[in-house]
Amino acid sequence: MVKEPRPGRVKTRLGKSMGMVPAAWWFRRQVAGLLRRIDDARWDTVLAVSPDHEGMQSRVWPAHLPRIPQGPGDLGDRMGRVFRTLAPGPVVIVGADIPGITRAHIARAFKALGDHDAVFGPAPDGGYWLIGLKRIRPVPVQLFEGVRWSTEHALSDTRATLGDCSIALIDTLQDIDTAEDLAKLTE
Repeated sequence: MVKEPRPGRVKTRLGKSMGMVPAAWWFRRQVAGLLRRIDDARWDTVLAVSPDHEGMQSRVWPAHLPRIPQGPGDLGDRMGRVFRTLAPGPVVIVGADIPGITRAHIARAFKALGDHDAVFGPAPDGGYWLIGLKRIRPVPVQLFEGVRWSTEHALSDTRATLGDCSIALIDTLQDIDTAEDLAKLTE
């Protein structure tokens, strides 16, 4: 899931402390590195882009990667659409603002879906950097309903929307929302 790296439209909480242009530049470089790190023949990488029209035609992202529009709504609406749109089978969605993601993390997530209906990669702030669904049965209708996004409740709220699905947790990784988060990377 990626947004066009335009100042004032991406990483705005980070931009409040470092400036909107440096925050957008950081995000663009971060995503480029992420895409290089996770490229692997074991899975297909698809970019869910926002805003839809601009993202589908963007020259910022690698041209060889297929793209789908995220569409309107909050984060849950957009992730739910990805899960419901792609061809049947396991799907893993990762955040683009996670510097620590490697191929090994993605492989662990897909492996966990062998024995579980869903998988999460928790973040230290109570959110998550990865969500995956096996998608053997229909995606739960209530998925993401009532999730308090950008709070310490995001992971627990999302888990609650999965009903009786079996859930696995993989590695905890830091996402970058603020300058303090970015400073933790250099500690």
